[in-house]
Amino acid sequence: MVRKETHEGRKRRPPKPLDAARLEELALAYVARFATSAAKLEGYLARKLRERGWEGERAADPAAIAARFVDLGYIDDEAYARSRAGGLLRRGYGARRVEQSLRGAGIGEEVRAEVEPGEHARRAAALTLARKRRFGPFAAEAPDRERREKQMAAMVRAGHGFDEARAVLDAASVDEAEGWVAEASAHEER
Repeated sequence: MVRKETHEGRKRRPPKPLDAARLEELALAYVARFATSAAKLEGYLARKLRERGWEGERAADPAAIAARFVDLGYIDDEAYARSRAGGLLRRGYGARRVEQSLRGAGIGEEVRAEVEPGEHARRAAALTLARKRRFGPFAAEAPDRERREKQMAAMVRAGHGFDEARAVLDAASVDEAEGWVAEASAHEER
C-alpha cells in the first residue's frame, strides 16, 4: 500500500518581511514581466508591503520607486495608455470603456485625452464588436425587438454610445455598416 503524503502536518512559514533591496527586486520583476503604469506599480508594491510587512531602516516609499522607474524609462504611462487603448479598440470596446480602463490604471487626465479614440476608431470598434457578436448586419436573421434591445445593451456595456450602437444595429447590410466606418475616415482626413 502506498502512503499518501499530506501537507496538514506542515505549517507554512510566513514570508519574510520586505526591506529596501527586496522591494526593489519585486518592482523590477513586476516591470520586467508586465506592461504597467506608475500607479499600478505603486499599488502592487503597497499591496506587497501590506501582505509581508516592512523591516527596513527608513519607511517604505513605493511612490519613489515608481517615480524612479519612470525617470529610468522602465515605465512610460503614455506608451502604456496608447497600447491599452489600441488593444481595447481592436477587441471591439468603445471609448467609454477605454477611458474607464485607463482611469483605473492611474493614467493622468492629459494622457487619457491624448489617446482618446477619434470618430473613425470608435466606429471601427463598434463594427468589430458587432462582427464578433453577430449583431446587426452580421446576424443570420433579423432580430426581434427583445433581442435587438439586448444587442443594444451589450454594445452600450462595451462602452459604445447609443448613436454608434444604433448605426451599426440598424445597418441594412455589411457594406452599409462598413461604409459608415469609411465615412468617418474621410471626415478625419479633411
